Amino acid sequence: MNNNTQQGIVKWQSPANIALIKYWGKAGHQIPANPSVSFTLNNAHTEMELQWEVKPESNELDITFFFEGKENLKFRQKIADFLQTRVVQYPFLKTLKITIHSENSFPHSAGIASSASSMSALALCLCSLENIFLNTLNDESNFFHKASFLSRLASGSASRSVYGGLVTWGKIDGLENSSDEVAATLQAPTHDIFKTYQDAVMVVSRSEKATSSRAGHALMDAHPFKEARYTQARSNMQALIKAIAEGDTNTFGRITEEEALTLHGLMMTSEPSVLLLLGNSLEIIHKLRTFRNEKRLPICFTIDAGPNIHILYPAEVKKEVDSFIVAELAQLCESKYWIADHVGNGPKRLK
Repeated sequence: MNNNTQQGIVKWQSPANIALIKYWGKAGHQIPANPSVSFTLNNAHTEMELQWEVKPESNELDITFFFEGKENLKFRQKIADFLQTRVVQYPFLKTLKITIHSENSFPHSAGIASSASSMSALALCLCSLENIFLNTLNDESNFFHKASFLSRLASGSASRSVYGGLVTWGKIDGLENSSDEVAATLQAPTHDIFKTYQDAVMVVSRSEKATSSRAGHALMDAHPFKEARYTQARSNMQALIKAIAEGDTNTFGRITEEEALTLHGLMMTSEPSVLLLLGNSLEIIHKLRTFRNEKRLPICFTIDAGPNIHILYPAEVKKEVDSFIVAELAQLCESKYWIADHVGNGPKRLK
């Protein structure tokens, strides 16, 4: 770092992602019990600006956090707790007064995992700081590799938001670059049809879910079906990679829906049981299946750990599917609100 530099700003835009093969359950500290693969989204993202200035005393972290223009102590504590774990690696953090401004392009708790976009944005800002103070991440590949590593430690699925397109996280048989510690762009053939896939999010409820993902993962430790689930996930991963290479939208849809329903089945059969789907969630699924059978269109759904339904489909059928959503599904969403998104290219550094 230039010794004359006493303050600065780094700013990143990082996207959310939607998992196709679900990560549910841990094999260690932020290590997945099974591999996962996701679509990185385009429109759903977090913009995070980190302002820093050198302070006279370097004894403890000094962080102020604003979410969408308002100081947010809950989010500030989450970020401070994470940065505290990085102080040994980054002792310069204690020498700085840090002010963070964060905004989402989508409503919080709208059925899109905001922790993935926000914590990956934080990790990217942290890597920028590392480069300023330590000059260690000038190579772009190393920069994003480190950002994915840090994102995982903050929020597992955030590791996948550091890359665009189809992204894997977790060791996968036959993929040499796959890892439990960092995510990577899918290193397997991808048919063109999946490069512009659409994701329409049916926001059944904007309420914050009663059970956090962290608590949900912990319930897998004693789950009676956990080993069968991990075997299923690995098998589904191999079949999905093959379908993506071949442009097989039918197999893609079957596996994607099986994964979504398995996730919620695991939650419902946990102890204690967790039931996140609502009546309108199920009604949307029924209507989608009826529409698919009648029109013979390659559309499917997936669901994160919440009540909101993601409808996935090729760009070539967007007009017909969107018309169906407006006519049949929007009224099942809270305030008729739904989000139109599609596969994106990953994070952007902002000036």
